[in-house]
Amino acid sequence: MPSAESTQASVHEPDPVRPTKEDEVAAAGSELIGGPLGRRALVGASRWTPVRVIALVAIGMFALGLVQKAPCFNGAWFFGASSQYTHACYSDIPHLYQGRGFADGLVPYFDRLPGDMQYLEYPVLTGVFMEVASWLTPGSGTIQYQEQWYWMVNAGMLMVCASVIAVCVTRTQARRPWDGLLVALAPAFALTATINWDLLAVALTAAAMLMWSRGRSLAFGVLLGLATAAKLYPFLILGPLLVLCWRAGRWRAFGTALGGAIVAWAVVNGPVMLFAFEGWSKFYTFSQERGVDFGSFWLIMAQNSDDPLSIDTVNTLATLLMLVCCAAVAALALTAPRRPRFAQLAFLIVAAFILTNKVYSPQYVLWLVPLAALARPKWRDFLIWQACEVAYFLGIWLYLAYTTSGEAHKGLPTDGYHWAIGLHLLGTLYLCAMIVRDIFMPERDPVRRSGDDDPSGGVLDGAEDVFVLGPAARPSRHTTARFDGAQVQWGKQGATGGSL
Repeated sequence: MPSAESTQASVHEPDPVRPTKEDEVAAAGSELIGGPLGRRALVGASRWTPVRVIALVAIGMFALGLVQKAPCFNGAWFFGASSQYTHACYSDIPHLYQGRGFADGLVPYFDRLPGDMQYLEYPVLTGVFMEVASWLTPGSGTIQYQEQWYWMVNAGMLMVCASVIAVCVTRTQARRPWDGLLVALAPAFALTATINWDLLAVALTAAAMLMWSRGRSLAFGVLLGLATAAKLYPFLILGPLLVLCWRAGRWRAFGTALGGAIVAWAVVNGPVMLFAFEGWSKFYTFSQERGVDFGSFWLIMAQNSDDPLSIDTVNTLATLLMLVCCAAVAALALTAPRRPRFAQLAFLIVAAFILTNKVYSPQYVLWLVPLAALARPKWRDFLIWQACEVAYFLGIWLYLAYTTSGEAHKGLPTDGYHWAIGLHLLGTLYLCAMIVRDIFMPERDPVRRSGDDDPSGGVLDGAEDVFVLGPAARPSRHTTARFDGAQVQWGKQGATGGSL
């Protein structure tokens, strides 16, 4: 692997990485638009910068996702129990407009809902997002008309979130702007974008990652705190950041980020906690009390067992499994021969949560898409994973069609759905395995092969290690390995332009 002391780096700003030169799949795909960039091409002379191109592509793919929902918009959401599943166009958004009191003007968290769900079961910032969309929805006309409008308003707001995600990923690793196309063209991203409101949290997390890459620790913390106020998963990213800052001795940056996250989360949640605690806590109690549900290996176990595990037992085991994964990620961060990149560990910890959780809704793939583009920007591996996620997307709807079509049993039976879950699990594990391999063999990491250390790492980029465990702590780790591609001066301040 590259030596921390003996490798070379240019004092000039390096050229942007061209994916068609280093990625065979990208080169083959570029034939659709004229082939790879030639050596005589005039780079940077066009108004069509990577950011603009990728933002437009993201909007175009998002629009295709809206078109895919057309059969439901035109009736399947409202007529027939299984037609929204056979068309694979289900969305929570129109159903919850009335089901969570927005059609009746009820205030989330403060007003009790009729039915089994007494309060809105979403985090506060997502509840605010849903409420704002209801304000923009006409209050007249039939309930179907209002629900159609509510979905369209939310789709417009979520399209803004999708554009923010694509732009942030494009700008996070400055020399690799075209990696943003992985997000913009991800088929699972387009298919699941308007199932629920997850894109809000994903956009805030992507913006936080961008801020960290620029060395703006406080802005990172504030945005991550807001993301956690919209969805629970973003706070997990603080774990990998803790051990990376521990290894690099960047405690001040981590403390600033942590403080910003806590304050931002408290500012959003505090008033609702104070004046409507029962409604505020519904999200957390619902998550705890919820049984084994779609998409998890726990469901496969439950449906193949004569004596399924109790909810409390599953909660305990899932928590223990997640803690084991956290310990493994921490060990990886502190013992790897070269400090892992921030995006790599962020992907691994969120993937671990998804793999061990007792439920996997199809839109949860949105959590991983931006992190995957930063952690493993390799088109082949990304598309393999996406194919597995698209298969799961189709599998869950066909399974629901099977269970709601009565005697007709149109769709995918239980055994077939278990295979779809298995594909999702294997696809995610495959991408995790590729990232772990990159950590142990940095010469295989697409980002480091092109000469960078950790372009999404902010103050971690090019920083020296101050605390290392295992074989990496011994001088033998500074063994030079030969590999094709530029090498980077790593562990020397200022070598990559990203350290303090």
